[in-house]
Amino acid sequence: MDATATERKVWPADSDSRGIECRKCGCRHFRVLYTRNAWGGRIMRRRECRNCGKRMTTWEKPG
Repeated sequence: MDATATERKVWPADSDSRGIECRKCGCRHFRVLYTRNAWGGRIMRRRECRNCGKRMTTWEKPG
């Protein structure tokens, strides 16, 4: 077996800029309240920050 196959995956640090962040408190943990299909095959999700309760809508592309 190759040595690289047994190495552990290194995840990016919390300072990574990917993902969404609450505009009010900066938290990155959200609860999905509901999901709906939208025009053009997109997906709309209504999310709520688990820390402060601020709500936001995200639009996602299929695929």
